[in-house]
Amino acid sequence: MAWHEEKIHLRPAMGFADLLFFFIMTGFSIRWIAVAAAAGPSSIVIWGVALAAFYVPLVFCVLELSSRYPDEGGLYVWSKHAFGEFAGFITGWTYWSSNLVYFPGILYFAAGNALFVGGSRWQGLSDSGAYFVIWSLIGLGLATLLNVVGLDVGKWLHNVGAVCLWVPALSLIIMGGIAWGRFGSATDFSLVHIWPGTRLKDIAFWSTIAFALAGVESASVMGEEIRDARRNIPRALLAAGVVITLTYTLGTICVLLALPRTEVNGLQGIMQAIAKVDDRVGLSGFTPLAALLISISGLGTVGAWLAAVARLPFVAGVDRFLPPAFGRLHPKWGTPYVALWTQSWVAAIFVLLGQAGTSVKGAYNVLVSMGVTTYLIPFLFIFGAMIKVQREPTGPDVMLVPGGKGVAVLLSVLGFSATALAIVLALVPSEDEPNQRLAVVKVVGFTLVLVLVGAVLYVHGKWKRYPDPGTSESREDVRNKVRR
Repeated sequence: MAWHEEKIHLRPAMGFADLLFFFIMTGFSIRWIAVAAAAGPSSIVIWGVALAAFYVPLVFCVLELSSRYPDEGGLYVWSKHAFGEFAGFITGWTYWSSNLVYFPGILYFAAGNALFVGGSRWQGLSDSGAYFVIWSLIGLGLATLLNVVGLDVGKWLHNVGAVCLWVPALSLIIMGGIAWGRFGSATDFSLVHIWPGTRLKDIAFWSTIAFALAGVESASVMGEEIRDARRNIPRALLAAGVVITLTYTLGTICVLLALPRTEVNGLQGIMQAIAKVDDRVGLSGFTPLAALLISISGLGTVGAWLAAVARLPFVAGVDRFLPPAFGRLHPKWGTPYVALWTQSWVAAIFVLLGQAGTSVKGAYNVLVSMGVTTYLIPFLFIFGAMIKVQREPTGPDVMLVPGGKGVAVLLSVLGFSATALAIVLALVPSEDEPNQRLAVVKVVGFTLVLVLVGAVLYVHGKWKRYPDPGTSESREDVRNKVRR
Protein backbone atom coordinates (compact mmCIF):
# COMPACT_ATOMS: atom_id res chain seq x y z
CA MET A 1 0.00 0.00 0.00
CA ALA A 2 1.35 3.44 -0.89
CA TRP A 3 2.22 5.75 1.96
CA HIS A 4 -0.40 8.40 1.11
CA GLU A 5 -3.15 5.77 1.09
CA GLU A 6 -2.43 5.06 4.74
CA LYS A 7 -3.09 8.65 5.70
CA ILE A 8 -6.08 9.77 7.66
CA HIS A 9 -7.39 13.28 7.60
CA LEU A 10 -5.94 16.23 9.49
CA ARG A 11 -8.48 16.99 12.19
CA PRO A 12 -9.60 20.60 12.81
CA ALA A 13 -8.88 20.65 16.56
CA MET A 14 -8.44 24.33 17.45
CA GLY A 15 -11.19 26.89 17.95
CA PHE A 16 -11.05 30.57 18.88
CA ALA A 17 -10.15 30.07 22.56
CA ASP A 18 -7.47 27.51 21.70
CA LEU A 19 -6.00 29.90 19.13
CA LEU A 20 -5.99 32.77 21.61
CA PHE A 21 -4.06 30.69 24.15
CA PHE A 22 -1.76 29.45 21.39
CA PHE A 23 -0.89 32.98 20.27
CA ILE A 24 -0.23 33.92 23.88
CA MET A 25 2.18 31.01 24.31
CA THR A 26 4.08 31.66 21.09
CA GLY A 27 3.90 35.47 21.09
CA PHE A 28 4.68 36.26 24.71
CA SER A 29 7.40 35.16 27.12
CA ILE A 30 7.72 36.60 30.60
CA ARG A 31 11.51 36.31 30.46
CA TRP A 32 11.68 39.23 27.98
CA ILE A 33 10.18 41.50 30.64
CA ALA A 34 13.25 40.88 32.77
CA VAL A 35 15.57 41.36 29.78
CA ALA A 36 13.89 44.68 28.94
CA ALA A 37 13.91 45.85 32.56
CA ALA A 38 17.62 45.05 32.84
CA ALA A 39 18.20 47.41 29.89
CA GLY A 40 16.64 50.26 31.87
CA PRO A 41 13.76 52.68 31.26
CA SER A 42 14.86 53.31 27.67
CA SER A 43 13.48 49.84 26.85
CA ILE A 44 9.97 51.30 27.14
CA VAL A 45 10.62 53.54 24.13
CA ILE A 46 12.23 50.62 22.29
CA TRP A 47 9.11 48.52 22.95
CA GLY A 48 7.06 51.27 21.33
CA VAL A 49 9.34 51.58 18.30
CA ALA A 50 9.46 47.80 17.79
CA LEU A 51 5.68 47.55 18.08
CA ALA A 52 5.19 50.21 15.41
CA ALA A 53 7.98 49.12 13.05
CA PHE A 54 7.80 45.33 13.38
CA TYR A 55 4.85 43.97 15.35
CA VAL A 56 2.01 45.95 13.75
CA PRO A 57 3.25 45.30 10.18
CA LEU A 58 3.66 41.61 11.01
CA VAL A 59 0.14 41.32 12.43
CA PHE A 60 -1.43 42.88 9.33
CA CYS A 61 0.70 40.75 7.01
CA VAL A 62 -0.30 37.57 8.82
CA LEU A 63 -3.96 38.61 8.80
CA GLU A 64 -4.04 39.14 5.03
CA LEU A 65 -1.76 36.28 4.00
CA SER A 66 -3.51 33.73 6.24
CA SER A 67 -6.88 34.75 4.80
CA ARG A 68 -5.53 34.55 1.24
CA TYR A 69 -3.89 31.14 1.78
CA PRO A 70 -5.35 29.35 4.84
CA ASP A 71 -3.47 26.14 3.96
CA GLU A 72 -1.36 23.85 6.10
CA GLY A 73 2.18 25.22 6.09
CA GLY A 74 1.48 28.94 6.62
CA LEU A 75 4.59 30.97 5.83
CA TYR A 76 5.99 28.08 3.77
CA VAL A 77 2.98 28.32 1.47
CA TRP A 78 2.99 32.15 1.37
CA SER A 79 6.65 32.33 0.36
CA LYS A 80 6.31 29.48 -2.11
CA HIS A 81 3.33 31.12 -3.78
CA ALA A 82 5.08 34.50 -4.02
CA PHE A 83 8.63 33.52 -4.95
CA GLY A 84 8.65 29.86 -5.93
CA GLU A 85 9.49 26.50 -4.43
CA PHE A 86 13.08 27.29 -3.40
CA ALA A 87 12.03 30.39 -1.42
CA GLY A 88 9.23 28.43 0.22
CA PHE A 89 11.57 25.62 1.22
CA ILE A 90 14.24 27.97 2.63
CA THR A 91 11.57 29.92 4.54
CA GLY A 92 10.25 26.76 6.12
CA TRP A 93 13.73 25.32 6.68
CA THR A 94 15.16 28.35 8.51
CA TYR A 95 11.99 28.75 10.57
CA TRP A 96 12.01 25.08 11.55
CA SER A 97 15.73 24.78 12.23
CA SER A 98 15.90 27.99 14.30
CA ASN A 99 13.37 26.49 16.68
CA LEU A 100 15.56 23.46 17.26
CA VAL A 101 17.93 25.65 19.27
CA TYR A 102 15.06 27.72 20.67
CA PHE A 103 13.50 24.70 22.41
CA PRO A 104 16.52 24.04 24.65
CA GLY A 105 16.69 27.76 25.48
CA ILE A 106 13.08 27.73 26.70
CA LEU A 107 13.62 24.52 28.65
CA TYR A 108 16.78 25.89 30.29
CA PHE A 109 14.80 28.97 31.29
CA ALA A 110 12.01 26.83 32.78
CA ALA A 111 14.51 24.62 34.62
CA GLY A 112 16.28 27.64 36.09
CA ASN A 113 13.04 29.11 37.38
CA ALA A 114 11.91 25.77 38.83
CA LEU A 115 14.77 26.01 41.33
CA PHE A 116 12.94 28.85 43.07
CA VAL A 117 10.22 26.40 44.08
CA GLY A 118 12.60 24.88 46.62
CA GLY A 119 14.08 28.20 47.74
CA SER A 120 17.72 28.36 48.77
CA ARG A 121 17.86 24.56 49.18
CA TRP A 122 17.58 24.02 45.44
CA GLN A 123 19.78 26.88 44.27
CA GLY A 124 22.86 24.69 44.49
CA LEU A 125 21.66 23.06 41.26
CA SER A 126 21.86 26.37 39.37
CA ASP A 127 25.37 25.44 38.16
CA SER A 128 24.59 21.78 37.54
CA GLY A 129 24.69 20.99 33.85
CA ALA A 130 23.27 17.51 34.50
CA TYR A 131 20.16 18.98 36.14
CA PHE A 132 19.45 21.30 33.20
CA VAL A 133 20.01 18.55 30.63
CA ILE A 134 17.78 16.03 32.42
CA TRP A 135 15.00 18.59 32.93
CA SER A 136 15.18 19.64 29.26
CA LEU A 137 15.06 16.10 27.91
CA ILE A 138 12.10 15.12 30.10
CA GLY A 139 10.19 18.29 29.19
CA LEU A 140 10.92 17.82 25.50
CA GLY A 141 9.75 14.21 25.60
CA LEU A 142 6.52 15.07 27.41
CA ALA A 143 5.62 17.91 25.04
CA THR A 144 6.35 15.74 22.00
CA LEU A 145 4.33 12.78 23.27
CA LEU A 146 1.24 14.92 23.92
CA ASN A 147 1.44 16.41 20.42
CA VAL A 148 1.84 12.98 18.84
CA VAL A 149 -1.28 11.74 20.63
CA GLY A 150 -3.15 14.60 18.97
CA LEU A 151 -3.46 18.36 18.71
CA ASP A 152 -6.78 18.08 20.51
CA VAL A 153 -4.78 16.60 23.44
CA GLY A 154 -1.55 18.58 23.04
CA LYS A 155 -3.47 21.87 22.95
CA TRP A 156 -4.31 21.46 26.65
CA LEU A 157 -0.64 21.80 27.48
CA HIS A 158 -0.63 25.08 25.50
CA ASN A 159 -3.82 26.26 27.22
CA VAL A 160 -2.67 25.38 30.72
CA GLY A 161 0.71 26.93 29.99
CA ALA A 162 -0.96 30.19 28.90
CA VAL A 163 -2.94 30.41 32.15
CA CYS A 164 0.17 29.61 34.20
CA LEU A 165 2.06 32.30 32.29
CA TRP A 166 -0.40 35.11 32.90
CA VAL A 167 -0.85 34.59 36.64
CA PRO A 168 2.77 35.56 37.52
CA ALA A 169 2.84 38.21 34.76
CA LEU A 170 -0.24 40.00 36.07
CA SER A 171 0.88 39.47 39.67
CA LEU A 172 4.22 41.09 38.87
CA ILE A 173 2.42 44.11 37.42
CA ILE A 174 0.23 44.40 40.52
CA MET A 175 3.15 43.98 42.94
CA GLY A 176 5.14 46.59 41.05
CA GLY A 177 2.27 49.00 41.42
CA ILE A 178 2.05 48.27 45.16
CA ALA A 179 5.80 48.78 45.60
CA TRP A 180 5.58 52.09 43.77
CA GLY A 181 2.69 53.22 45.97
CA ARG A 182 4.53 52.34 49.18
CA PHE A 183 8.13 53.24 48.43
CA GLY A 184 8.07 55.38 45.32
CA SER A 185 9.79 54.53 42.04
CA ALA A 186 13.07 52.63 42.23
CA THR A 187 13.97 53.96 38.77
CA ASP A 188 14.39 57.46 37.43
CA PHE A 189 11.98 57.84 34.51
CA SER A 190 13.14 61.29 33.47
CA LEU A 191 13.57 61.97 29.74
CA VAL A 192 17.36 61.67 29.88
CA HIS A 193 17.02 58.06 31.12
CA ILE A 194 14.06 57.05 28.97
CA TRP A 195 15.62 58.14 25.69
CA PRO A 196 17.51 55.17 24.15
CA GLY A 197 21.27 55.38 24.11
CA THR A 198 23.33 55.27 20.94
CA ARG A 199 26.03 52.97 22.25
CA LEU A 200 26.43 49.73 20.34
CA LYS A 201 25.21 47.58 23.24
CA ASP A 202 22.05 49.70 23.53
CA ILE A 203 21.32 49.47 19.81
CA ALA A 204 22.02 45.72 19.77
CA PHE A 205 19.25 45.25 22.34
CA TRP A 206 16.72 46.22 19.67
CA SER A 207 17.08 42.85 17.94
CA THR A 208 16.11 41.10 21.16
CA ILE A 209 12.90 43.13 21.35
CA ALA A 210 12.02 42.24 17.74
CA PHE A 211 12.67 38.59 18.54
CA ALA A 212 10.42 38.83 21.60
CA LEU A 213 7.53 40.25 19.56
CA ALA A 214 7.61 37.55 16.87
CA GLY A 215 5.37 34.50 17.05
CA VAL A 216 2.01 35.73 15.77
CA GLU A 217 2.62 33.90 12.51
CA SER A 218 2.90 30.51 14.23
CA ALA A 219 -0.67 29.21 14.25
CA SER A 220 -1.09 29.87 10.53
CA VAL A 221 1.26 26.94 9.90
CA MET A 222 -1.59 24.69 11.12
CA GLY A 223 -4.22 26.33 8.89
CA GLU A 224 -6.07 23.12 8.04
CA GLU A 225 -6.29 22.09 11.71
CA ILE A 226 -8.06 25.31 12.75
CA ARG A 227 -11.84 25.44 12.71
CA ASP A 228 -13.05 28.26 10.45
CA ALA A 229 -9.48 29.54 10.05
CA ARG A 230 -10.38 32.63 8.01
CA ARG A 231 -12.62 33.85 10.82
CA ASN A 232 -10.87 32.61 13.96
CA ILE A 233 -7.25 33.49 13.14
CA PRO A 234 -7.92 37.26 12.75
CA ARG A 235 -10.09 37.42 15.89
CA ALA A 236 -7.60 35.53 18.06
CA LEU A 237 -4.62 37.36 16.57
CA LEU A 238 -6.02 40.83 17.25
CA ALA A 239 -7.13 39.93 20.78
CA ALA A 240 -3.77 38.37 21.63
CA GLY A 241 -1.92 41.33 20.12
CA VAL A 242 -3.60 43.80 22.45
CA VAL A 243 -2.96 41.67 25.52
CA ILE A 244 0.68 40.94 24.61
CA THR A 245 1.43 44.59 23.89
CA LEU A 246 -0.03 45.82 27.18
CA THR A 247 1.62 43.10 29.26
CA TYR A 248 5.11 43.59 27.83
CA THR A 249 4.93 47.35 28.32
CA LEU A 250 3.26 47.41 31.73
CA GLY A 251 5.39 44.52 32.98
CA THR A 252 8.63 46.32 32.12
CA ILE A 253 7.43 49.55 33.73
CA CYS A 254 6.27 47.83 36.93
CA VAL A 255 9.51 45.88 37.37
CA LEU A 256 11.46 49.14 37.06
CA LEU A 257 9.10 50.83 39.49
CA ALA A 258 9.89 48.17 42.07
CA LEU A 259 13.59 47.53 41.36
CA PRO A 260 16.57 49.35 39.88
CA ARG A 261 17.79 47.86 36.60
CA THR A 262 21.00 46.56 38.22
CA GLU A 263 19.00 44.08 40.31
CA VAL A 264 17.40 42.40 37.30
CA ASN A 265 19.73 40.10 35.40
CA GLY A 266 20.78 36.56 34.62
CA LEU A 267 19.17 33.38 33.36
CA GLN A 268 16.77 33.50 36.32
CA GLY A 269 16.19 37.26 35.94
CA ILE A 270 12.41 37.25 36.06
CA MET A 271 12.27 35.05 39.16
CA GLN A 272 14.92 37.19 40.84
CA ALA A 273 12.73 40.20 40.09
CA ILE A 274 9.61 38.50 41.43
CA ALA A 275 11.45 37.34 44.57
CA LYS A 276 12.79 40.84 45.29
CA VAL A 277 9.48 42.54 44.61
CA ASP A 278 7.83 39.88 46.78
CA ASP A 279 10.22 40.78 49.64
CA ARG A 280 9.54 44.51 49.27
CA VAL A 281 5.78 44.10 49.15
CA GLY A 282 5.69 41.38 51.80
CA LEU A 283 3.65 38.73 49.94
CA SER A 284 5.18 35.76 51.67
CA GLY A 285 5.04 32.48 49.79
CA PHE A 286 4.22 33.84 46.33
CA THR A 287 7.70 33.28 44.86
CA PRO A 288 7.60 29.43 44.90
CA LEU A 289 4.12 29.47 43.33
CA ALA A 290 5.22 31.89 40.61
CA ALA A 291 8.28 29.71 39.93
CA LEU A 292 6.09 26.62 39.52
CA LEU A 293 3.68 28.41 37.19
CA ILE A 294 6.47 29.86 35.02
CA SER A 295 8.11 26.43 34.74
CA ILE A 296 4.83 24.87 33.59
CA SER A 297 4.33 27.72 31.12
CA GLY A 298 7.76 26.91 29.68
CA LEU A 299 6.58 23.38 28.91
CA GLY A 300 3.45 24.85 27.33
CA THR A 301 5.57 27.10 25.13
CA VAL A 302 7.68 24.18 23.94
CA GLY A 303 4.53 22.17 23.24
CA ALA A 304 3.00 25.01 21.21
CA TRP A 305 6.11 25.59 19.09
CA LEU A 306 6.60 21.84 18.58
CA ALA A 307 3.05 21.61 17.24
CA ALA A 308 3.54 24.55 14.87
CA VAL A 309 6.96 23.89 13.36
CA ALA A 310 6.39 20.14 12.90
CA ARG A 311 3.90 21.05 10.17
CA LEU A 312 6.71 22.49 8.02
CA PRO A 313 8.66 19.23 7.41
CA PHE A 314 5.26 17.53 7.14
CA VAL A 315 4.24 19.79 4.23
CA ALA A 316 7.72 19.45 2.69
CA GLY A 317 7.25 15.68 2.90
CA VAL A 318 3.87 15.95 1.19
CA ASP A 319 5.54 18.07 -1.51
CA ARG A 320 8.24 15.36 -1.67
CA PHE A 321 11.19 17.65 -1.06
CA LEU A 322 11.81 15.50 2.02
CA PRO A 323 11.35 11.72 2.28
CA PRO A 324 7.65 10.75 2.09
CA ALA A 325 7.75 9.53 5.70
CA PHE A 326 7.67 13.17 6.85
CA GLY A 327 4.29 13.52 5.13
CA ARG A 328 2.75 10.60 7.00
CA LEU A 329 0.02 11.00 9.58
CA HIS A 330 -0.27 8.64 12.53
CA PRO A 331 -2.80 5.90 11.65
CA LYS A 332 -4.63 6.32 14.96
CA TRP A 333 -4.14 9.93 16.04
CA GLY A 334 -3.85 11.68 12.69
CA THR A 335 -0.73 13.69 13.60
CA PRO A 336 2.56 14.20 11.71
CA TYR A 337 4.34 11.90 14.13
CA VAL A 338 7.49 11.38 12.05
CA ALA A 339 8.08 15.13 11.81
CA LEU A 340 7.33 15.59 15.52
CA TRP A 341 9.68 12.88 16.77
CA THR A 342 12.42 13.83 14.33
CA GLN A 343 12.54 17.45 15.46
CA SER A 344 12.35 16.33 19.09
CA TRP A 345 15.40 14.09 18.68
CA VAL A 346 17.36 16.81 16.89
CA ALA A 347 16.42 19.34 19.59
CA ALA A 348 17.64 16.85 22.21
CA ILE A 349 21.02 16.80 20.45
CA PHE A 350 21.16 20.60 20.70
CA VAL A 351 20.40 20.31 24.43
CA LEU A 352 23.50 18.16 24.84
CA LEU A 353 25.70 20.16 22.46
CA GLY A 354 24.72 23.46 24.04
CA GLN A 355 25.98 22.27 27.42
CA ALA A 356 29.20 20.71 26.19
CA GLY A 357 32.30 22.53 27.37
CA THR A 358 30.61 25.58 28.86
CA SER A 359 28.75 26.84 31.91
CA VAL A 360 24.97 26.81 32.26
CA LYS A 361 24.77 30.56 31.63
CA GLY A 362 27.16 30.27 28.72
CA ALA A 363 25.12 27.44 27.21
CA TYR A 364 21.92 29.44 27.58
CA ASN A 365 23.46 32.49 25.87
CA VAL A 366 24.81 30.34 23.05
CA LEU A 367 21.42 28.71 22.47
CA VAL A 368 19.59 32.04 22.36
CA SER A 369 22.15 33.72 20.10
CA MET A 370 22.15 30.80 17.67
CA GLY A 371 18.40 31.02 17.20
CA VAL A 372 17.77 34.77 16.86
CA THR A 373 19.42 35.47 13.51
CA THR A 374 18.13 32.33 11.81
CA TYR A 375 14.64 32.83 13.20
CA LEU A 376 14.35 36.34 11.74
CA ILE A 377 15.26 35.31 8.17
CA PRO A 378 11.77 33.92 7.33
CA PHE A 379 10.22 37.28 8.19
CA LEU A 380 12.07 38.84 5.26
CA PHE A 381 10.18 36.40 3.03
CA ILE A 382 6.87 37.07 4.81
CA PHE A 383 7.08 40.84 4.29
CA GLY A 384 8.37 40.33 0.75
CA ALA A 385 5.49 37.96 -0.04
CA MET A 386 3.02 40.53 1.25
CA ILE A 387 4.34 43.07 -1.26
CA LYS A 388 4.26 40.54 -4.11
CA VAL A 389 0.67 39.36 -3.58
CA GLN A 390 -0.72 42.89 -3.78
CA ARG A 391 -0.74 42.41 -7.58
CA GLU A 392 -3.13 39.47 -7.30
CA PRO A 393 -6.93 39.58 -7.24
CA THR A 394 -8.69 38.92 -3.95
CA GLY A 395 -11.81 36.98 -3.04
CA PRO A 396 -14.62 38.02 -0.71
CA ASP A 397 -13.13 36.07 2.22
CA VAL A 398 -9.75 37.84 2.17
CA MET A 399 -9.10 40.28 5.01
CA LEU A 400 -7.24 43.18 3.41
CA VAL A 401 -5.07 45.74 5.20
CA PRO A 402 -7.11 48.88 5.97
CA GLY A 403 -6.17 51.62 3.52
CA GLY A 404 -5.60 49.38 0.53
CA LYS A 405 -2.52 48.28 -1.37
CA GLY A 406 -0.51 51.43 -0.64
CA VAL A 407 -0.76 50.97 3.13
CA ALA A 408 -0.07 47.22 2.78
CA VAL A 409 3.13 47.88 0.83
CA LEU A 410 4.22 50.63 3.24
CA LEU A 411 3.76 48.37 6.28
CA SER A 412 5.57 45.53 4.53
CA VAL A 413 8.55 47.73 3.65
CA LEU A 414 8.66 48.99 7.23
CA GLY A 415 8.56 45.45 8.62
CA PHE A 416 11.17 44.22 6.13
CA SER A 417 13.54 47.08 7.06
CA ALA A 418 13.05 46.50 10.79
CA THR A 419 13.74 42.79 10.36
CA ALA A 420 16.89 43.38 8.30
CA LEU A 421 18.18 45.82 10.93
CA ALA A 422 17.39 43.36 13.73
CA ILE A 423 19.36 40.62 11.96
CA VAL A 424 22.42 42.86 11.68
CA LEU A 425 22.14 43.97 15.31
CA ALA A 426 21.77 40.36 16.48
CA LEU A 427 25.36 39.79 15.40
CA VAL A 428 26.65 42.20 18.05
CA PRO A 429 27.98 40.11 21.00
CA SER A 430 27.30 40.95 24.64
CA GLU A 431 29.79 43.04 26.59
CA ASP A 432 30.71 40.16 28.90
CA GLU A 433 31.57 37.88 25.97
CA PRO A 434 35.29 37.04 26.41
CA ASN A 435 35.98 36.61 22.69
CA GLN A 436 33.63 38.93 20.83
CA ARG A 437 35.14 38.38 17.38
CA LEU A 438 34.80 34.62 17.75
CA ALA A 439 31.19 35.07 18.92
CA VAL A 440 30.34 36.97 15.72
CA VAL A 441 32.05 34.33 13.60
CA LYS A 442 30.03 31.61 15.36
CA VAL A 443 26.68 33.30 14.73
CA VAL A 444 27.45 34.21 11.11
CA GLY A 445 28.98 30.81 10.41
CA PHE A 446 26.08 28.93 11.96
CA THR A 447 23.56 30.95 9.94
CA LEU A 448 25.40 30.46 6.65
CA VAL A 449 25.88 26.74 7.24
CA LEU A 450 22.20 26.35 8.10
CA VAL A 451 21.05 28.12 4.93
CA LEU A 452 23.54 26.11 2.87
CA VAL A 453 22.27 22.85 4.32
CA GLY A 454 18.74 23.92 3.45
CA ALA A 455 19.78 24.71 -0.13
CA VAL A 456 21.48 21.32 -0.47
CA LEU A 457 18.38 19.53 0.85
CA TYR A 458 16.21 21.42 -1.61
CA VAL A 459 18.42 20.65 -4.61
CA HIS A 460 18.66 17.01 -3.61
CA GLY A 461 14.93 16.77 -2.99
CA LYS A 462 14.05 18.47 -6.27
CA TRP A 463 16.44 16.25 -8.20
CA LYS A 464 15.22 13.08 -6.57
CA ARG A 465 11.69 14.38 -5.93
CA TYR A 466 11.07 11.44 -3.61
CA PRO A 467 8.43 9.73 -5.77
CA ASP A 468 5.69 7.86 -4.02
CA PRO A 469 6.48 4.15 -4.26
CA GLY A 470 4.02 2.25 -6.41
CA THR A 471 2.06 5.20 -7.75
CA SER A 472 2.29 7.79 -10.49
CA GLU A 473 0.22 10.41 -8.71
CA SER A 474 1.52 13.96 -8.61
CA ARG A 475 2.38 15.61 -5.31
CA GLU A 476 -0.55 17.98 -5.84
CA ASP A 477 -2.86 14.95 -5.87
CA VAL A 478 -1.28 13.86 -2.60
CA ARG A 479 -1.78 17.32 -1.06
CA ASN A 480 -5.45 17.26 -2.12
CA LYS A 481 -5.91 13.87 -0.48
CA VAL A 482 -4.49 15.24 2.75
CA ARG A 483 -6.82 18.25 2.59
CA ARG A 484 -10.00 16.28 1.90
